Amino acid sequence: MPRKHLVFHGRVQGVGFRATAQSLAKQHSLTGWVKNKEDGTVELEAEGDDQALQSFYEEIKDGPSPFIKIETIDEQHYEDEKGHRKFKVLY
Repeated sequence: MPRKHLVFHGRVQGVGFRATAQSLAKQHSLTGWVKNKEDGTVELEAEGDDQALQSFYEEIKDGPSPFIKIETIDEQHYEDEKGHRKFKVLY
């Protein structure tokens, strides 16, 4: 299964971004994780089928809440999977 590694820049901490990402990932049957980074960005890794990953990406990049303001996204795509069992918020 393919995997995406994303780093979100903008107003993405303290606005419910991680919980929103987890909820969207579960809706799309994706596994992986999301966490805040010390530099103010949010890092996310998700894996699942291509269509689910693309749908998830389209929903999250548009800022799924009025409080979330994504300015840029660093994106990497991999064809190998890590074998995550569920989607977790890491602290």
